[in-house]
Amino acid sequence: MEAEPHVKKIHGSGGTATQELIEEIFSRELDNEYLAEMEDATAVPGNGRLALTTDSFVVTPLLFPGGDIGRLSVAGTVNDLLCRGSVPKYLTAGFILEEGVPFSVLKTVVSSMAACAREAGVLIVAGDTKVVEGKGGMYINTAGVGFLPEGRELGAKRLRAGDVFLISGNLGDHHAAILSQRLSVENEIKSDAAPLTEMVSRLFDEGIDVRCMRDITRGGLSTILSELAAASKRTILLREADLPVSEAVRSFAGLLGLDPLTMGNEGKAVFFVPEEQGEKALAVIRSSAYGKDAVLAGSVGEEDEGRAYLLTGIGGMRRLSPLQGEGLPRIC
Repeated sequence: MEAEPHVKKIHGSGGTATQELIEEIFSRELDNEYLAEMEDATAVPGNGRLALTTDSFVVTPLLFPGGDIGRLSVAGTVNDLLCRGSVPKYLTAGFILEEGVPFSVLKTVVSSMAACAREAGVLIVAGDTKVVEGKGGMYINTAGVGFLPEGRELGAKRLRAGDVFLISGNLGDHHAAILSQRLSVENEIKSDAAPLTEMVSRLFDEGIDVRCMRDITRGGLSTILSELAAASKRTILLREADLPVSEAVRSFAGLLGLDPLTMGNEGKAVFFVPEEQGEKALAVIRSSAYGKDAVLAGSVGEEDEGRAYLLTGIGGMRRLSPLQGEGLPRIC
């Protein structure tokens, strides 16, 4: 049986094999007027303040229920730009391919990136490819550029006593999906990897005064709230009774002794807004793509301790802490 066509070291040589790889896979899926110039750098329109971010994605397996490393790389980069309050516009993508990557897998990943970019309203305007020895792995490095509207400022220092916060959906989905694949556990759990462009845009369009937002990725909600409490020098109170966790993830986490509060997502965010806008913000998020399971989950307290707490179902209070050690498996 003939072996499936795959990436070879010659594809990273910079010669005709590299050009064929670019033309047959990358250019075909990611084509736009800027990328088509094929210059060493791309000139794009824009003015005003810029938000810049960069990220690297090393997740295994490359393909998983609900997504793949390509969708993950675009969604993760876009969401970082959104959480700064910017309007994402441009991305770059650098691929490090190990010898042996099947072309079919590479095509799936690049096609997924293109689809996610279209959904998020961004263009991938520059890229690079390198091929190294290995066992068929793939790594993607991205950079992202967004434009900050005049007067828009978000950050932990804007938190005020009485503010409420919302979680845009169920916790731990991506973490559980990746770990299930790594352990060969069969279940219905899917990654939540998704760009939150529509959700965030609608919040601002509806006049919601978003004080601060963070995407809930590595380290989970516990880490995010602990960091925000420390940065703002405020007390943050999370209600255990309102935590959104699917039964499938709750059962899976319980079986392995995991805490959904420290499990990561790739398509969820936490939003802090004034108390009087909480219900309106909840309605906006729930009516947006990827927000149907959103909840109002807690508030900013009067005390200035710089700590986050979980208000337990039995009336107790437990201090939340950042994730200690490595949150296995690597989820992005």
